Amino acid sequence: MDYEAWWLILIPILFGLGWIAARVDVRQMMSETRQLPDSYFKGLNFLLNEDHDKAIDAFVEVAKLDTETIELHFALGNLFRRRGEIERAIRVHQSLLSRADLPKNDRDHAQHELAQDFFKAGMFDRAEEAYKAVLDSSYAVPANRALIRIYEAEHDWPKAIEAVRHLHKILDEPIPQLIHYHCELAQQSMHSKQPDINYINEELKKAEQALLKQQGELRSNAAAVRIAMLRSKLMKIQGDSLAERKYLEGIMANAPEYAGLVAADLLENYKTGQQAETGLDLLKQHYLNHPSLDLFKIVFSELRAQQGAAPAWHFASESLRLHPSLLGLDKLLEVELKAAANGEKPNASDRVLPDVELSLLHKMIHKHTQRLDRYSCSSCGFEARAFYWQCPGCNMWETYQPKKLEEM
Repeated sequence: MDYEAWWLILIPILFGLGWIAARVDVRQMMSETRQLPDSYFKGLNFLLNEDHDKAIDAFVEVAKLDTETIELHFALGNLFRRRGEIERAIRVHQSLLSRADLPKNDRDHAQHELAQDFFKAGMFDRAEEAYKAVLDSSYAVPANRALIRIYEAEHDWPKAIEAVRHLHKILDEPIPQLIHYHCELAQQSMHSKQPDINYINEELKKAEQALLKQQGELRSNAAAVRIAMLRSKLMKIQGDSLAERKYLEGIMANAPEYAGLVAADLLENYKTGQQAETGLDLLKQHYLNHPSLDLFKIVFSELRAQQGAAPAWHFASESLRLHPSLLGLDKLLEVELKAAANGEKPNASDRVLPDVELSLLHKMIHKHTQRLDRYSCSSCGFEARAFYWQCPGCNMWETYQPKKLEEM
């Protein structure tokens, strides 16, 4: 009975204390709300209605009345940056950083926001320094990612590699573009006046090691193709045509969709070895199994050069019948007109159409095929005539398929 009596006394007491606490909280909240300027609520209303101009004016007025509103300064800086008013965003965040009493977390936040302002303004050198200042803070991951984007934009591949390694220590996850960074360094040396064979070989080995660390679905077929292409170029520089051919034929066998990117090099390799017919037969057979517009043009051109107009046009007509393509027709007309311009006149029996009609037909379709003769980024849709491993539009890696728009 004593136990039950204590409960009967305790429950009303606890209820009363809760009621008093709630009243105190409500009064405090109402008191703080009354202290907020009317401009604050006007700004929120404008922001909810997506009227950013009036919202900014209202918040600026609040910030002038109360300089302690740190979160409001961050909101203003973000609004300015989103609107493209980068100078105003920079001033807001720099004013925060100039305060000696700013807590460390807020200081790191302001530093990261300032780095984003510089980055959006294209001031990469200042953005780099600002991002480096928060590498030991809670903003380390986004700062590292931003530094990687900066180094990619500047083609500073050694710094990009270092940034990727730093990020890998934090996240412990594979970074696929590391393979391409080493490939870029190898390619830069190849294009120099005096290629450093040992340096190129070392960079390609590092790329291969990075590729081996990828497993399962993460294994990049495109990266493997790029490494093999660079290996073939290295063999060509060293004068080892058999090794060069081995790498090129390996690409065609293991990644047939990339044949159009290496077919010209493989054909040139066979020509150098006095085996032009063998090379042509190989490409023609590959086209029958894995047709592509890039490969079609190479095979048609070489057939035209080796065997004349009639066999080339027979191949073209059969190919276009199986795989109708305006772009394919445009390419063969281009080859035929170029041959005529160089003084190559086919026999009367081999002539398909008079030169005048060929020229007229080419003009009629060429205008419509120009937009189809492009590669497209699967991420942002950026279109380009050349094939890129990294999209010039969104800077994403391996987003280009080795197919023209008409084939997609």
